[in-house]
Amino acid sequence: MTAVTGVSGETERSTTTHVVWASALGTAIEWYDFLIYGTAAALVLNKLFFPSFDPFVGALAAFSTYAVGFLARPIGGAIIGHYGDRLGRKRMLVATMIAMGLGTFLIGCLPTYSQIGVWAPILLVILRFVQGIGLGGEWSGAVVMVVEHAGNRRGFYGSLVQIGFPVGVAASTGMFGLMTQLPEAYFLSWGWRVPFWISILLVGVGLIVRLKLAETPHFKEVVERKEVLAQPVWEVLRRHWRSFLLAIGITISEVGLAYLLTVFTVLYATTKLGLPRQVILNAVVYAALVEFATLPLAGWLSDLFGRKALYLAGGVFTVALAFPLFWFLDTREPVLITLALVVTMTLTHALLFGPKAAFVPELFRTKVRYSGASLGANVAAALSGGFSPLIATALLGWAGTSWPVSLYIIALSVITIIATLMTPETARDALKS
Repeated sequence: MTAVTGVSGETERSTTTHVVWASALGTAIEWYDFLIYGTAAALVLNKLFFPSFDPFVGALAAFSTYAVGFLARPIGGAIIGHYGDRLGRKRMLVATMIAMGLGTFLIGCLPTYSQIGVWAPILLVILRFVQGIGLGGEWSGAVVMVVEHAGNRRGFYGSLVQIGFPVGVAASTGMFGLMTQLPEAYFLSWGWRVPFWISILLVGVGLIVRLKLAETPHFKEVVERKEVLAQPVWEVLRRHWRSFLLAIGITISEVGLAYLLTVFTVLYATTKLGLPRQVILNAVVYAALVEFATLPLAGWLSDLFGRKALYLAGGVFTVALAFPLFWFLDTREPVLITLALVVTMTLTHALLFGPKAAFVPELFRTKVRYSGASLGANVAAALSGGFSPLIATALLGWAGTSWPVSLYIIALSVITIIATLMTPETARDALKS
């Protein structure tokens, strides 16, 4: 890369470091924006926006609006990926942050069902859709930006961007944990809004950082060679459909796990088990904090042993832990609940999510990398991420116990294991030009 960009190794490392941390900061803010909705859906939105329903049905309705954000993600991925491959990675990363920040802030300003009736859930759905559009191009843009700067250490540097997810989980869950200390009347009146309002300040910081980013050398080469495609999304579907399908397959378990472990467990613990909210919120925060170390470790190991080795290990551990996770939750012991989430998050989600930042973009050529990574990751997110809490809640209501949820987790993992076996190893190859 040094020869292409014409900069020294020291300058290149400095540029890569700046790009990594700027991308990680921006991604953390975006994940915070997106994830506070999930925690709110599990704790409060059913009461304020769907109060005429039975509490369980209200929870299903709240998770349905949660899923809307994931349905919007492939649309956002297609739109933003298209322009990311045509106009550049940097411009789209700025656009996604603005969309997410405004959508999140306005959710915190919404009147409730008691104030404006049916318009409250309608407006909630619209703003959740805006959030989904923004996140649809955010993650892929951030990891493509880093991977195209990172040289041969794409797994490690890419995994540093993934830290944005546990930061977002810890920050969003922690903020709600703080707000739940308020008297119930205050929490339902204004306390739940505070985490959404804070977003506008975070977005301001993120924009300042992202506006200073440099465009990637790989995209500059495409521009200089006048090889920018008119329809990169169509090119992905027409010529790179196999890589697109594989990207969906290797992602589908990880993205489902992310929201089952951080959203559905909150509902399960507070409604099914009757535990205080703070017990499960603390456990989720601790599990997220552990990923600060395990995600970079998984990315580093994927540079040494390959992406597939880490993915297969994560898939096998997911199958093995699908039932023990709920056995530990059912003990109602805070220490065991925390241990269960920490171990499960480490051995399943971290092993998949850490290398993902490099694995998915590496499947595509530079001319379609943003579009391909966006579409693959976001279609998988729509299929499993958004619907997983909803499906798990429905399965729990149907069976009255957790075993169908464990089988659902295993089914997602089997898909990812099969897709991984069919995917070429990319760790030791140069990025496709």
